[in-house]
Amino acid sequence: QMKRYKILLLITFILLPHSSVFSQNLEKLVLEPGFKISIFAENLSSPRQMAEGQNGTIFIGERSGQIVALTDSDKNGEADSKKVIAKNLEYSTGISIFDGDLYFSEISKIWKIENIENWLKDNSSNSDLPPKTLVTDQLPSDTWHGWKWLKHDQKGRLYFNVGAPCNICLSENSQYASILRIDQSKLEHVARGVRNSVGFDFHPDTKKLFFTDNGRDWLGDDSPACELNRLDVDGQFFGYPYKHASNVKDPEFGDLNSGFDFIDPILELGAHVAPTGVAFYDGSLFPSKMQNNLFIALHGSWNRSSKVGYKLLRVDFDKNGDVIEVVDFISGWLQDQKILGRPSAPFVLSDGSMLLSDDKANVIYRITYSS
Repeated sequence: QMKRYKILLLITFILLPHSSVFSQNLEKLVLEPGFKISIFAENLSSPRQMAEGQNGTIFIGERSGQIVALTDSDKNGEADSKKVIAKNLEYSTGISIFDGDLYFSEISKIWKIENIENWLKDNSSNSDLPPKTLVTDQLPSDTWHGWKWLKHDQKGRLYFNVGAPCNICLSENSQYASILRIDQSKLEHVARGVRNSVGFDFHPDTKKLFFTDNGRDWLGDDSPACELNRLDVDGQFFGYPYKHASNVKDPEFGDLNSGFDFIDPILELGAHVAPTGVAFYDGSLFPSKMQNNLFIALHGSWNRSSKVGYKLLRVDFDKNGDVIEVVDFISGWLQDQKILGRPSAPFVLSDGSMLLSDDKANVIYRITYSS
């Protein structure tokens, strides 16, 4: 009987603490007035970027090597089913949907599953994986800064990043330290001199690309700042590895002639805060003043004497795309230098609410607003 009791106690410990621990952590988060946060999905495996199908299916790239489909069939704000649709992948962080087709990334490859929601409808009760088609395998295989972010523009062109394969270096391969796009199988440069962007989105009105960039390491606790950038013309050069932030000359490469004109960031986010996913708000649930605001996940520092980041920012712009205001939209994942979670990517749902992945707590939050 004692052995049975211990087994039951162990099962209870395994199954029950999740909701209570998450509830305690949620209570420590600080949101802008009127907003509420809840758990949309849990027990994930390092979730990163998300996308939503026309039927409301939520697709997530898990850094551990899977693509997962979630559904909230009763529309109560919590996912009630999960299905793996791709597995055994190498750092499958990036995901995007265009015209019903699901695109997802590995380090050196991008794949496509055609008509994904139709396939899910016809195969809801079996464990088969849908067939995937290779989009490209002509990308570097370096895992250092190799994690991808994917995003389609209105024309269906697919944008993605290739980070620098190092902290600071020059490479003969022009794909490194860039944002690229695929246009009808043709690979094109969009932005150069970008050390490691793992978050970008298009402004809902101007359609210009806004992207974050992670600053280099080992220049001190407070230098250089991570960046928010705006692409005004294809092919612009954003400084790496010669210059960082607005005015930090690199001690190793700063005196070299790059041959490029440098574009400064429109916002310095702070050193080592590690910006990851971003999303422009274009829904109708949040207050009207937040329309076209950019939400930026600060994943948090790893090489600073005291930790910084671990929050979700809200950035407001003027009509020219210049920054007006920066606000801590959600904070509290860092408590007395203890990390409760690491926000990784926001996503605006079709109903106007927002999802936010957390690849430390292995959950997806849902943020709603009520006046």
